[in-house]
Amino acid sequence: MVNFDNILKYLAVQAPLRAFSGEDFNATKMAVQEYTLPALPYAYNALEPHISAQIMELHHSKHHQAYVTNLNNALKLHVAAVGAGDIASQIEMQQVIKFNGGGHINHSLFWKNLAPAESEETKPEAAKKLVAAVEKTWGSLDDFKKAFSSTLLGIQGSGWGWLVKDSVNGLRIVTTKDQDPVVGRDVPVFGVDMWEHAYYLQYLNGKAAYVENIWNVINWKTAEERFLGTSEVTKL
Repeated sequence: MVNFDNILKYLAVQAPLRAFSGEDFNATKMAVQEYTLPALPYAYNALEPHISAQIMELHHSKHHQAYVTNLNNALKLHVAAVGAGDIASQIEMQQVIKFNGGGHINHSLFWKNLAPAESEETKPEAAKKLVAAVEKTWGSLDDFKKAFSSTLLGIQGSGWGWLVKDSVNGLRIVTTKDQDPVVGRDVPVFGVDMWEHAYYLQYLNGKAAYVENIWNVINWKTAEERFLGTSEVTKL
């Protein structure tokens, strides 16, 4: 279960809710800085043939944009509901913020943990410390890929698969439902979108082929930075 407060804290790294402080505080004057669609760090066709330009353009400019638009609208309505003391509307908007805020977080992380195939970033050699930790946990990089791929293919309905790091258990493979993001003490190292809009136009019902090919465009350099804590993963 994703806590609504965690979503707001996560989003606040980029654009916090702002309110007048001290004696001038008034809930009806709370302001929300709008979120924007982040630019991709590569062209729409840069991940071909593994992910088509058509999918990338629709996924980014339509699906992700919709999450951003709906998030901004829901935040404004939530602030208005707080100011009006409308508890029912606040609760309703919390669910909308959770879904669309999670969609914005997840996709912002996803774009950055992909890179053009054959680039230096997609070579495991770019993540020596992460790969060493993976091999310590799963025995080998290939065994990890098999375990991660199996987890992705086991997701029922829509969701995400993640390699996460926490200070207690080290590396783990986890899944999140729908657009729930990784929260709490877990740090997302990289994630894979298993919603149909991420692959269907190219792979149809061939999820296994999509999962097999996604490994060709995983950005191991970014994954290494997240693993080492040198990347601001919550900065969307």
